[in-house]
Amino acid sequence: MQRAELAEVVRERVAGVLGVPVEEIDETTDLRQTYDVDSLELMEIGARLENSLDTRLAAEDLLGMENVGNAIDLLHERLRERP
Repeated sequence: MQRAELAEVVRERVAGVLGVPVEEIDETTDLRQTYDVDSLELMEIGARLENSLDTRLAAEDLLGMENVGNAIDLLHERLRERP
């Protein structure tokens, strides 16, 4: 999957959990600062991404992300490493 395609999937899943238009979410969006996202919401985002992309995300990975771009980068790297 190309990074641009992945970015769209991530933005859509994040927007779905937050109940906001996908256009409001970009790579610089800090979910905690902008939307006051808590750990449960992060876990819901993670679960949706795992299901959509057939990959696993550790809770530490989710909690350590500063913005949406970090999530895209992490997922892009994971998906490239798959056989």
